[in-house]
Amino acid sequence: MRINRQTLESIVKAIYQADSLIIGAGAGMGVDSGLPDFRGQSGFWKAYPALAKEKLDFTQIANPQAFRHNPALAWGFYGHRLNLYRQIKPHQGFSILKKIGEQLANGYQVFTSNVDGHFSVAQFAREAIYECHGSIHYLQCSQACKDEIWPAADLIIETDDLQCLATSKLPTCHHCGAVARPNILMFDDYYWNATRSERQVKNLSANLAAYTRPVIIECGAGKAIPTVRYFCEKQKGTLIRINVRESDIADNKGFAIAEGALSALTQIDQALDQAGFYSR
Repeated sequence: MRINRQTLESIVKAIYQADSLIIGAGAGMGVDSGLPDFRGQSGFWKAYPALAKEKLDFTQIANPQAFRHNPALAWGFYGHRLNLYRQIKPHQGFSILKKIGEQLANGYQVFTSNVDGHFSVAQFAREAIYECHGSIHYLQCSQACKDEIWPAADLIIETDDLQCLATSKLPTCHHCGAVARPNILMFDDYYWNATRSERQVKNLSANLAAYTRPVIIECGAGKAIPTVRYFCEKQKGTLIRINVRESDIADNKGFAIAEGALSALTQIDQALDQAGFYSR
């Protein structure tokens, strides 16, 4: 599906006039990379039939209590996701966003609810990424015994995906010996170690303070957990909302594009190139 020509011209004009790019990204951003769409309970259970069999929904497994009561099951779920995120590479839309941001005077800032770490894989600047729900690529103690977060780079989790169970040794806290868990903000999570997120927030605030004419490109951020949508709507500047199912924007704040992230960003990239944006 093609974006309306007049809309594309208006988007190009908004980006030309901007001094910075704010990138909002929700779960839909990863679909074009091949990540599963957990939209609705049926989508989640389709991806994890063992959890469907036990009638466990996303809020029950994405919960710190799961690491206390059934750590093999919890790591069966998060271990599968960790392996999946390591295997799948970010689609070309990430590079397009980075290229646009680097062309603007004050650069770019990422605000994402995704825990897959794909903006880092796509080589976005570390100081320009805010992961509001944390990252699966970092670990913490499930008991929060110490204020410490460590990388999961050396962690290997073998899983039985049919049973959604970890079959290898589980990671542990080297202070107290309790099971370690991903440094991800889960449901009903009083144990989340937010120190890494707080450092990212400081960078976010400093970067936003330097922007005077930002343009906001939001990709795949839905209404079920609207954190990214709310953030993007609060920013000054033109909002370009890219979302296959929920692209609506209130008060004519910007442009609504009912497309997948890769398709829409590719069209915007081509229009910018034809307008001489990258060679100015």
